[in-house]
This record gives sequence, structure tokens and C-alpha cells, in this order.
Amino acid sequence: MRSRAGFIANVYGLDGGAWEMVPVARGALGQVWRLSGGGGVWAVKELLFGCDEGQVGREAGLRDAAEGLGISAPRFFADRDGAYVSRLPESIGGGHVKLYDWVEGSEADPGDPALLDWCGRTLALLHRAGEGTAETPDDWYERCPGAGEWAELCERVRRAGVPWAAALERFAAAEAVELAGFVTPSGGGGDVVTSHLDMRPQNVLVGPAGPALLDWDNAGPVSAGRELARAVHVWAGGNDFRADSARRLVRGYVDAGGPGVVEGVESFSMLFATELNYVRVQAECAVDPEVTAAQREFAGGQVVGLMGRLPDPVAASRLAEALASEW
Repeated sequence: MRSRAGFIANVYGLDGGAWEMVPVARGALGQVWRLSGGGGVWAVKELLFGCDEGQVGREAGLRDAAEGLGISAPRFFADRDGAYVSRLPESIGGGHVKLYDWVEGSEADPGDPALLDWCGRTLALLHRAGEGTAETPDDWYERCPGAGEWAELCERVRRAGVPWAAALERFAAAEAVELAGFVTPSGGGGDVVTSHLDMRPQNVLVGPAGPALLDWDNAGPVSAGRELARAVHVWAGGNDFRADSARRLVRGYVDAGGPGVVEGVESFSMLFATELNYVRVQAECAVDPEVTAAQREFAGGQVVGLMGRLPDPVAASRLAEALASEW
């Protein structure tokens, strides 16, 4: 690991020596490491499933724009060649990495009224800055697997002999069908903006200087109303939501001039689509012989955990009703 740490430090022109990297967090797309040496500390994100350089460019652009709006976020460093993502030699494991400032802090408490204000205001600032994009939202946020796709996946999972194969078949025949009925294209309407697309407490660290927004990897076009609906659902407690928390977040958003509106259960289409797509890709990864055993194990755990806690359309409808007076 010292050889990888030293290579990364050199590629990014960091001063110092005696470089060390230790793993600190694992997400759906990457492993985060704490890189230290020469009296400094940085965050390295190792991309586990390849690299989309166009997406990296969107991440860098939106993060820099956010800084100009007063939104705190870790600095995103370019390497010696001016690239925001670097490829490691196969001799030290290969793959792609990105480098950020290390942020000290604790995960955001969604029950903190001040953080709900911050979340609403921050999302509004991003949406206002991102208005007028000519891009269209990715299918990840606009569609979900159909019956044929689920059937093919369930067959692969069954053949692999994983212990949750039968549970996935039941899920595909019931909950997945119900949620899919609420997933529709946004139509590239007037509320499409460029935004963060993963605004949740796990991506916010609160330190002495206040909240910092992390994980800009998904930055891109999205329906403002649909991203707002997903954020409210996540921050207010999910299916067992706290109406006062939901209203507080939305008030912060509206007061800051956010353009999105939560109009009914249809506004939660992005929430339903992303959850279903996440189950699908993790199930695929869990039976993929081309990835590592650790990656398959992680993916299987994600599938089992998520199938038991998916968003409920009835709860989403009640949440929209609770917010009706805020527009």
C-alpha cells in the first residue's frame, strides 16, 4: 500500500514523504482512503468500476461553481497533467483514483433544524445556478428495469446459487412492479437543472466551520422537483417521515428561490427509479465473476438490505400532501 500511496502523492505533486493510505469508507462506486504524509492529509477515492471522464468533468465544474455560491465542499485536485482522475499502473493494482481535501467532521444529523435549513438552501442555490442546462437526465434517474430485465437477472442470480435468490424473485414480482408504475420520464421539462444528485446526510460532514457537501460524483442534469422530493424523503426520515422536518427543509428551499415543486407522488419518480436501479446493479455485481470476492460480498449485502427498506408510494403520497401548503 505504501507504493500506491507514494505513486499517488507523486502524481499529484504533494510535498512530503513517508506516505501511508488506510481505508476509511466504501461506497457503491468507490473505496475512500485516507492519505497522509509530510504533515498533510488528503482523501483518495479509488473508482472500483471504471471511469467516465465526462462525468468527472461535470463533477469538477459543478463543485467549483458551488464554491462560488458559498457552498463548502472539499477541494478537488488535478494531477500534474491537469487531469482530475489518474490511472494507476497495473504493477500497483491499476484502476483510477481522484484526490480531495480531507474533511474532518461528523455525519450530518437529519434531525437538526439548522441542517435542514442548510440542506434546503443549498439545494436551492445549486438548482438556481444549474438552470438552463441543455442536457437531459440519465436513464438511471428516469427509468427502471422492466419485467424481462428482472427475469433475466433473477435467472442469473438463481444459477449463481446465492442465498437471497428466491427473495429477489419475490421482490421482482411484487415490490419492483409496484414501484415501476410510478417511474416516468421527466420529459426534459422546464425544471431540468444541473445538480449534485445525491444530497443525503451520509454525504454531508459537519465540522467546526459548518457543513461540507461531499460526493459530487453523480453531478449532472435532473428534474429540480424530483431531486427535491428525493432529498425531502431522505432527510425527513423516509417512509416514517417527520412532517415538521420535511416542511422545514422545503421552507429553506423556497426561501432561497429554489425552482422545484413537489406536486404529488409522481414527484418521487427519481427516488423510486434510483432505488430499483441500485438493487439491479448490485445484484448484477454480486454474481459477476469478473469482480473481486469482496466486491461481490459487498453487493450482495446491499441487495439484501435494500429489498427490506424500499420507499413506499403511499408514504410518498402522504409526504407530498404534508408539503402542499408550502408552495
